[in-house]
Amino acid sequence: MLKYSIIIPTLNEEKLLPQLLEQLTLEISLKKSEFEIIISDGGSKDATQEIAGRFKCNFIKHDSPLKENISAGRNKGGEKAQGEWLIFLNADVRLANVHKFFQFLEANVYSSSLLAVGGHVKVFPEEEIFSDRLYHGFYYYYFHLLNFLGMGTGRGECQIVRKDIFTQLGGYDETLAAGEDFDLFKRIKKLGKILLTHELLVYESPRRFRRYGYFTVSMMWLKNSTSIVLRKKSISSEWEEVR
Repeated sequence: MLKYSIIIPTLNEEKLLPQLLEQLTLEISLKKSEFEIIISDGGSKDATQEIAGRFKCNFIKHDSPLKENISAGRNKGGEKAQGEWLIFLNADVRLANVHKFFQFLEANVYSSSLLAVGGHVKVFPEEEIFSDRLYHGFYYYYFHLLNFLGMGTGRGECQIVRKDIFTQLGGYDETLAAGEDFDLFKRIKKLGKILLTHELLVYESPRRFRRYGYFTVSMMWLKNSTSIVLRKKSISSEWEEVR
């Protein structure tokens, strides 16, 4: 059995996906870390599948006429995964340092009593502006506070979960169009320990923040997370695709 499975949900991600896959496949080719890469696709109409094939990833394609949300995509990848730990990464992220990422997992996570781990998310350095640093810095410490208070949360851009725990909980809640990442960590926290760490640094595209602005995105996050806590359902019926 593999130690790690990387699961990347996709939907028309031909622009940014290659950056992440180049990082990961180089790590494999140098034999520095051992893991599988699973692309769980929600019905892309662009070159996403061809890109996954070029990098020799395991590719799962959504073939239902009904639109798939990111929870379903992650769950399908999790079902196929062979790893003891599931590493969920969004397609629009890059790891700050792939080798250090896996070194940290080996030294601090793999054989530990942890049930899940969340990374530190920042904007691509070449696109980062002051508001990005302010916003992402605030949310990193805000999430630490929520975990300290027993809430349990972590951003879906990088969530790492023990597979047996993921299976036990039934994975991500597919009825949630948004806030599924918060909901999963909230449920995991009831079972045991979650770690949020700046050692697992990932960079994300600011595309959603640039289109809608931080205030609008924050309000969407707040409304959905509050609704999940109080009503066990998200406010949003669909999380709009931004490419």
